[in-house]
Amino acid sequence: MNAVILAVLVMVALSLARVSVVFALVLGALVGGLVGGLSLEQTMDAFNAGVGGGAQVALAYATLGAFAVAISRSGLPDMLANRLITLLGKQTTPAHQARVKVLLLTAVLLVAISSQNAIPVHIAFIPVLIPPLLIVMNRLRLDRRAVACALTFGLTAPYMLLPVGFGAIFLNDILLANLNSAGGPLGLEITRGMVPMAMAIPVGGMALGLIVALFWSYRRPRDYQAQDIANANVMEGHTPAEPHMLGLIMSGVAIVAALGLQLYSGSMILGGLVGIGLLSLGGIFKWREADDLFTSGMRMMALIGFIMISAAGFAEVMKTTGEIDTLVSGAFAVLGDNRGLAALVMLLVGLFITLGIGSSFSTIPIIAAIFVPLAVQFGFSPMATVVLVGTAAALGDAGSPASDSTLGPTSGLNVDRQHDHIWDSVVPTFLHYNIPLVGFGWLAAMML
Repeated sequence: MNAVILAVLVMVALSLARVSVVFALVLGALVGGLVGGLSLEQTMDAFNAGVGGGAQVALAYATLGAFAVAISRSGLPDMLANRLITLLGKQTTPAHQARVKVLLLTAVLLVAISSQNAIPVHIAFIPVLIPPLLIVMNRLRLDRRAVACALTFGLTAPYMLLPVGFGAIFLNDILLANLNSAGGPLGLEITRGMVPMAMAIPVGGMALGLIVALFWSYRRPRDYQAQDIANANVMEGHTPAEPHMLGLIMSGVAIVAALGLQLYSGSMILGGLVGIGLLSLGGIFKWREADDLFTSGMRMMALIGFIMISAAGFAEVMKTTGEIDTLVSGAFAVLGDNRGLAALVMLLVGLFITLGIGSSFSTIPIIAAIFVPLAVQFGFSPMATVVLVGTAAALGDAGSPASDSTLGPTSGLNVDRQHDHIWDSVVPTFLHYNIPLVGFGWLAAMML
């Protein structure tokens, strides 16, 4: 069996069996490296080389966690939650609860969408916005799997369709550039306007999956235990500060400054540190409590950070084996001239590659270099080639255990330890987004 397929199968099987995702990624990388012809030493060297690339992301997550804990001590999240609870009311009818659910899900979806394009902060808003809303979700008996699906849609679909913010990076700087780089010697030329038009059909499949998730799969009430979420990650013995006007004002200033500085510098770490500094100036916490703050933040985000680090090591091992090229060439050796089957196999191979790597941005150079010559050989049009490469890459973000588009929602929804990453984030998003992406991507490739 191909080493990439075996590694991904091991990783997914262990994750579904509720084994730690970090352990599953490490063991999957070891199996893939050894089966791919690397020695144990070479496998570990490749893994360690990849791990370094994930350290910056892990530190950014820890800083965001500390910033979220500091915000929770200001009283701003409590005020937001109390306003929504007041909106819900003490005596509510089912119709009123349904309206509040729709309002809450719509707000979460719109914020997630804007985080990719209008205010491109990616997942930085989740640790700040989602934890205080869990109180309201519990009152509404709202299934958090629906919220996870809304967040993941907002974190992935916009950059696949709209060439603004992260969409400009994905569609123009990465997808378009790699398609023309790989296709130029073969006479393939893709224009800037083709890319969003080609990706509209796969994104339409994701929109259909979102509708199914919200209005059918997860519409039934689900009960969660009521917990003090705002202080769930505060160290024992610490007394939260009483909300006061200066603290609330400084909280708003800190959020705007942190997000604005991240946009300017491109660093979540720098933005989070400035936000924490402003909160300290506002009297939310004292500098001698900084260690407590960072410890609490890292406790909240540690699992997410370690998964990202392990995923970077896993991806590097898969690249080092050279089995990705073997996987693709072997799959197409038996296809003959069947374009429909070729398109389906392309998407499925892309699914296996990106499930392990977990990032559409980092897999496009790999997929484009292999898929573009094959697409030209099978006679696919330029638009169809865009669909095949873009959809195959996006599959990694939409439903991978190692993707920050599933890890981000889990980091906010699992603050009270009642939202499992695999079964409540990854499996729902895989079913409602990856399957439609494969189906609609294949349909678009055959139509265009």
